[in-house]
Amino acid sequence: MSDATVGQTKQFGKGQRIVPHPAQKAQKWYPVDDESQPKKVRKTIRPTKVRESLQPGTVLILLAGRFRGKRVILLKHLDQGVLLVTGPFKINGVPLRRVNARYVIATSKRVDVSSVDQKTLENVSAPDYFTKEKKAEKKTEEAFFKQGEKAQKKVVASARATDQKAVDQSILSSIKKEDFLGSYLATTFSLRNGDKPHEMKW
Repeated sequence: MSDATVGQTKQFGKGQRIVPHPAQKAQKWYPVDDESQPKKVRKTIRPTKVRESLQPGTVLILLAGRFRGKRVILLKHLDQGVLLVTGPFKINGVPLRRVNARYVIATSKRVDVSSVDQKTLENVSAPDYFTKEKKAEKKTEEAFFKQGEKAQKKVVASARATDQKAVDQSILSSIKKEDFLGSYLATTFSLRNGDKPHEMKW
């Protein structure tokens, strides 16, 4: 950089001081509203590491959420450490849903899921598959007085129901081949007094 851009060195008494160039001086005028600046993110985005025990077909135990304690079957790995699992729904009532890999326990039991239709899995794995449709509700007097009434039962879309049946049908056939596997998936996991989870073999 040249001296013209850096500034000039001037003598003040016994010492010297660099006088900044006019282009580097502070502004005399500032905007009234503070301009929003993008937040600096110093974290680097790294690919999520998948646990070796989380393989497709592994029986998992859910630790959080609405279906905590239920045993489910892992179907596929999604982005950002999310897993696609199913009950199957006919056995324990757990539908196709996404689960964070941090909140599951992987057991040593595995189920054959190779017969599941891959096109159906790709359709279910789409990012907008599980998003809810927002309904524009107008604020009227009728809506105000209906607040105390019982909410209408949610109707499952026919496309989701067909996808659920298509995925579970192939899994149920492999479950029926093994004795007591269906009852094992139907029971919920719980701890009793004296149980030591760190000493258990899953």
